[in-house]
Amino acid sequence: MKQVEANPGHSQWYIERFRQLAAAGEDIVGEARLIDAMVSRGSRVLDAGCGPGRNAGYLHAVGHGVLGVDVDPALIGAAREDYPGPEYVVSDLAEMDLPAHGITEPLDAILCAGNVMAFLAPSTRTEVLRRFAAHLAEDGRAVIGFGAGRGYSFQDFFDDAAAAGLVPQLRLSSWDLRPFTEDSEFLVAVLGKRAS
Repeated sequence: MKQVEANPGHSQWYIERFRQLAAAGEDIVGEARLIDAMVSRGSRVLDAGCGPGRNAGYLHAVGHGVLGVDVDPALIGAAREDYPGPEYVVSDLAEMDLPAHGITEPLDAILCAGNVMAFLAPSTRTEVLRRFAAHLAEDGRAVIGFGAGRGYSFQDFFDDAAAAGLVPQLRLSSWDLRPFTEDSEFLVAVLGKRAS
């Protein structure tokens, strides 16, 4: 919510940016293609911080049951308009309670792209990751990507993930599967639930 309140014009700019990129034929769904490759057809997928719906729309179109969640009603409105099909919910990820929305089945995958983790209030980051873990199936995976230099170090993220019951299964430096190194400026972390 912090980002929405701090910059109310950002939502419309963001919506238009992705509409223009799509109209120009740019690849705007690389994150979703990675998720699609990781799960079976018909999987239950959450697009956490879905924005205007580009990834949720793609995942729905290729046959998954998709829920998009974002705190910004303007972005959810654009998602419903531009990418109908998935279910969309306006919710703060730190307060996300899917059973309250009638979604009781655990998730096969959670996608959290677009630097969402870095936009969260620092006090809510571990809680968001806890809620991801709580909604995942036992063998489900959360795939989270964000860039360096955004006030959230990669090590702090992994510490928060561990506190939330999530363990890294794979570390990448891009959505196109480049390996993560100590010099990487971007992280794509594939996380699973810690074995009980």
